[in-house]
Amino acid sequence: MKAIVHDRYGSPEVLRLAEVAKPVAGDNEVLVRVHAATINARDWHAMRGDPYLARMAFGLRAPKVKIRGTDFAGRVEAVGRQVTRFRPGDEVYGEVQAAFAEYVSVPEDLVGPKPANLSFEQAAAIPLAANTALMGLRDAAHTGPGQRVLINGASGGVGTFAVQLAKSFGAHVTGVCSTRNIELVRSLGADEVVDYTRADFAAGERRYDVVFDLVGNRSLADLRRALTRTGTLVLSGGGVSSGGSLVGPIGLVVRGQLLSRFVSQRVITLSATPSRENLDTLRELAESGALTPIIDRTLPLSETAEAIRYVEQEHARAKVVLNVA
Repeated sequence: MKAIVHDRYGSPEVLRLAEVAKPVAGDNEVLVRVHAATINARDWHAMRGDPYLARMAFGLRAPKVKIRGTDFAGRVEAVGRQVTRFRPGDEVYGEVQAAFAEYVSVPEDLVGPKPANLSFEQAAAIPLAANTALMGLRDAAHTGPGQRVLINGASGGVGTFAVQLAKSFGAHVTGVCSTRNIELVRSLGADEVVDYTRADFAAGERRYDVVFDLVGNRSLADLRRALTRTGTLVLSGGGVSSGGSLVGPIGLVVRGQLLSRFVSQRVITLSATPSRENLDTLRELAESGALTPIIDRTLPLSETAEAIRYVEQEHARAKVVLNVA
């Protein structure tokens, strides 16, 4: 099968389309013919091995996982002996390593039925980004009706889902983005939009019950200044290119963990993990119309390097999708 692989760290040029062995479904796995996959910030961080400290997980000298990609949507081709929820032909979506390929073998618990009202391209945009938004707002911040929520990075992959989810939870939502993305963020349901090129959300008098930071470009002091005295700060930054940094956004995360023990505000470092239950929740939200994936552009699998370059350097709006089949 064809897949996007890389054997060394570096710029998008290290990625290549190659023939690799087709996976086989294990006893508890589902073999999926991938129709679409999407780009996440994680992909270019792993491609570059950046920040350097993350190479302890990615691989010290070379990437441990040779095939990039996480989000996918497609059709089940085969199932393992112990799989009970799926059968060949089912349309599914989910999250697993090595998704930039024609086939992926995925644990049954990391696969969900594709939202019936969405295309494969739209469905593939959901898993990692929307799950991060869901766990940040619902599980970490306990967002509810009447709360004032600020989303820093509202026009990005996670941010576009976060705006919609916060509104579905009944919150008053303020999105932070650049000038060109103001109308997009408003169209997603944001009650207010802050153009960071013209105003500083941390410098005003407005205070928020929840600040969801998806960028990692502000200090802890700035982020806490925007909170109420007992507000919640959720840190999930990392979309900003560090250009060969040692620790990157990991430094902000560590400082947040240390600080949380000594202040009245809640400072939470988000670690989003995929699950069948969350995929089912996101499918229900999508089918109800409360959650709509926004796609910036779509490219073929053979142009994955260009797609990642665009996400990394051009600050893509929402999601960039790869057509696989």
